[in-house]
Amino acid sequence: MELTGHLVLDTVLWTLIKVLGFLFVFVLGTALVLTWLERKYSALLQNRIGPNRANIGSFRLGGLFHMMADPIKMLFKEDFTPTTPNPIMHRLAPYVGLVPVLVVFAVIPFGPTDQMQISALGVGILFIFAISSLNVYGGVMGAWASNSKWSLLGGLRISAQMISYEVAMGLSLCGIFMVYGSLDLQSIVRAQGQVLFGFLPAWGLFMQPLAFVLYLACAIAENKRAPFDVGEAESELVAGYFTEYSAMGFSVFMLNEFVEVVMIGCLGATLFLGGWQIPGLVEGTTPGMIALQIAAFLLKALFLVWLQLTIRWTLPRFRYDQIMRLGWKILLPAALVNLLVTGIVLMALDRA
Repeated sequence: MELTGHLVLDTVLWTLIKVLGFLFVFVLGTALVLTWLERKYSALLQNRIGPNRANIGSFRLGGLFHMMADPIKMLFKEDFTPTTPNPIMHRLAPYVGLVPVLVVFAVIPFGPTDQMQISALGVGILFIFAISSLNVYGGVMGAWASNSKWSLLGGLRISAQMISYEVAMGLSLCGIFMVYGSLDLQSIVRAQGQVLFGFLPAWGLFMQPLAFVLYLACAIAENKRAPFDVGEAESELVAGYFTEYSAMGFSVFMLNEFVEVVMIGCLGATLFLGGWQIPGLVEGTTPGMIALQIAAFLLKALFLVWLQLTIRWTLPRFRYDQIMRLGWKILLPAALVNLLVTGIVLMALDRA
């Protein structure tokens, strides 16, 4: 009994270390940096200076102190609550949207061993689909409880957008499961360690290039970021589903968006960029190798984060009818065609 108690304690402590290291340091730390980088990168693309006023003494560090100034400002602003019959729902909505996105990181493998997952589930991708789809409830709850027609219109838009693109994204990822023969994310990453034609890594990007494009488009649409940000649409809906939010409620909605950017990057790196795999290197067994492969995963995820920021500040916002047409008439048929072609190729290879 004493030995069992020690094992349970060690498991709990190791899980806490992984949660603190991966979730709080990398994920939330990156999301915090993105609150500054989003504005600085847009300024760079548009030939502006960007955030540069926050300072400590004579030090400004290119506006980095805005990462501290913004949350301090939000903490001390008035937390306005509109006249609504659902004040509790109004206050809870931002956190209802944030929690599912954070929970998704539990099954993402950030290193070469099963210990490099917060929770090693054999059906990790199904868990991600089930949990990440709950994210939209936060925006819809906030829109409904705000007692505002602008917020309600934004909530209706994001719910319709989520339904439209969830189907296409799920079908696009089915090709990955078919190619690698598993729903376990760690097994999919290990399968991507193989080599094609003697030199090309068997990453999902090369095995399923169309699926990668579909995944990225659908994921950005589900995150409600430009060019799919019609749920906010300042020129039409004031600020959309979070029009009536201020102070910490508004900041949690903003943090939710950036955390989801990191989640899209981590999941994309896992399924399409080989996860922690480094071409030419076997699975790490020494601390140095393990650290190197963890760093490779983080860099791949950050590359996809950068790609999302670039798309955000390159493409103009689509009209709502264009978004619906793209989802149902272009991306969904493309995902079905990709699935059909993948099945035919796998059947041909199996019979060869």
